[in-house]
Parts: sequence; structure tokens; C-alpha cells
Amino acid sequence: MKALILVGGYGTRLRPFTLSRPKPTVELCNKGVAVHQMEALAAVGVRRVVLAMNYRPDDLRAHLAQHAERLGIELVFSLETEPLGTAGPIALARKHLEGDEPFFVLNSDVTCTFPLAEMLAFHRKHGGEATILNTRVADPSKYGVIVHDERSGLVERFAEKPKTFVGDKINAGVYVLSPEVLRARIPEARRMSIEREVFPAIAADHKLYTFALDGFWMDVGQPADYITGTQLLLGHLCAVHGSKAGADGVVDLGDSLLYTKATPGVVAPVLVDKTARLGAGHMLGPNAVIGRDCVLGEGVRLDNSTVLAGARVGAHTLISGGCIVGWRCAVGRWVRMEHGCLLGEDVHVADELLLNGAKVLPNKDINASVPTPEVIMCALPHSSL
Repeated sequence: MKALILVGGYGTRLRPFTLSRPKPTVELCNKGVAVHQMEALAAVGVRRVVLAMNYRPDDLRAHLAQHAERLGIELVFSLETEPLGTAGPIALARKHLEGDEPFFVLNSDVTCTFPLAEMLAFHRKHGGEATILNTRVADPSKYGVIVHDERSGLVERFAEKPKTFVGDKINAGVYVLSPEVLRARIPEARRMSIEREVFPAIAADHKLYTFALDGFWMDVGQPADYITGTQLLLGHLCAVHGSKAGADGVVDLGDSLLYTKATPGVVAPVLVDKTARLGAGHMLGPNAVIGRDCVLGEGVRLDNSTVLAGARVGAHTLISGGCIVGWRCAVGRWVRMEHGCLLGEDVHVADELLLNGAKVLPNKDINASVPTPEVIMCALPHSSL
């Protein structure tokens, strides 16, 4: 089987992290979002994955090739010379996807339980041209809603940000497409939207179906949703692997340790890469993730936040409430970071500072407190206070 992952975007919503690295390589629970997707695809027998690329293609190749080899996947790189939307890249990769079997298409921002086997079986049973994975949302007025027959899954139409209730199921960004879509619906590699052009046309011919996701889902393309997606994924990992935990509640996931219940210094769930070094007297969690080669000093407190690979956090620092510490950052001693602080790659924060909702671009030195939320585009000098 084959699949295509749409990884061509610039990731502007996830800045400052995508200023130095492509979005699909940003770790979510210590794995790139695209790696989570590749693992799910490999588990259902996909052996060729096409990456529809545009931004920083060399970085994508370097990061994902090793994972493809581990998973036994042939990785094909399809490079857009200009943005082609969400349907054009499928046509551009035609020669890599052609055949008699249906294939998967995934939006690279999506994390979920990935019920790909069940979705594929449903697609083959209904015999239509395409299947959209759907998920239920609390407020459908913010989205495009899929109006469909609840029993058969046949899609009738789409309602964009409806003012009155017509349903609460939205497009979850995972599709199964039959070869007919490639042959007849996307004839050329031009800028085209699969959501606004291709799917409505298939629905008009009564050949579009939708499959309901029974599990968590999140578009992690912006920082607040990345934090929510981390919490949901940690909960899912605990549900799936919790029975394997020892008496201490710890599960070995290969490269990382998953803490599924409270232990001294840990409020579950917490995920820690095995190469990380933790100082005495730490308090981690809930919903804390610590990446590869990180170093946390003694007495560090970390909750509802992620520390990405290679970062160092000084003794007695508090990082709380939706913060993300970027790769190779150095946060000093007795620092207080809260309310969604974002540190881009290689940011240095001096000792004894308060960062309240600060968004800091890569390669900056912070030597003064940031008491109110703001974007830091240049180095902050020492405070005169």
C-alpha cells in the first residue's frame, strides 16, 4: 500500500519553532509529528510513503530517512516548486501513487488514534471514490461541517461555519482515496484544494463517504493546540500501555519512559527520554515531556509543558502552564516561566527572571524579565531595576 503526507507548509502558526526546523520534525511526545504518522501507516501495511514537500526539504530528508529505514518504508520525496494547495501535490506525485489499490492521504498537522485499518475496510466496503475521517467538536460554528447520513456515512454536502446546527462532525485531515480520484478528479498538478474543490465534486456524484473517529484528535499546528495535543497523546499512551507498567507505574517505550501513575517527584502522566538527566528534588507533571539529552537541575518544577531535545534548565526553575522550551535552550536558575512561554531554538535565559507569556525567536539572549506577554525579536539587555 501507499500513502502521501502533505508536509509542504511553512508552519507559520507554530513559530518560533518552525523558523529553524520544518514543522513535521517538531517533536510531539519525543517524536516528530510525521514519525507518529509513519508508524501508524507502517502498522497497516503501507510500504511507500510520499512526502509532498516545499519548505526545508533537506532537513525533512535528513530527519525522516532514518525512521523510514527502521519501519521498512520506502520514502519518496515529491518537491513542489510552487505551492499547490492540498490537492495539487497529489497530482504532482501521481507516478508514485498510481495503481489499482486505494491510498492514504494525511495532513501533517494531525495527531489522533489513527484508525487506519478500520477506515480502509470501510472504504472498500462502500465502494465509493473517497473516505474522510471525521471527528466531533464541541463548537461546530468554527469549522466546516460534514453533513452526512449517519447510518451509511454518505456525505451529502459541506456547511462552512454554520450559524445554525447542521451537525458536529468535521474533517479530521485523514483520507482514503481510490485510484479514480487520481485519474479523474485531480487531472493536473495545479494549485487546488481537496477540501473546497475535489471533495464537493465527489459528494455531488454521491461517491464520498465519511468514517467517524472513536478516540482523541488534535490539529497541532499552533502552540496552544500542540500543548493540548500533547496532553491527549499522553493520556492515550497511558491507556494503551498502562497495563505493561511495573509496580512503579513506569512503562519502557524504547527511547522514553512513560510514567502512568504518581511516584516521588512525578505526577502522571509524564514522558522522559532515557538520555535526559534529572536533578534531585524535581517535581514533574502532570503532562510534562522531557526530550533527548535534556538536563534539569535540582528542584526543577515542570508541568503541562514540553522541553525539547538538548535543552538545559537550571536549579529551582519553574516552567508551568503550556510552555515549550526549544532545542538547545539554556534556562538559568530560579527562573519562573508560565502562561504559554515559547522559547525558539538556542535561546538563553539568565538567572532569576520572570517570563510571563513571552514568545522568543531563536538564538536570543534574555537578560531581563518579561512581565507581560510579548514577542521578543531581539536580545533583551540587563534590566536597570
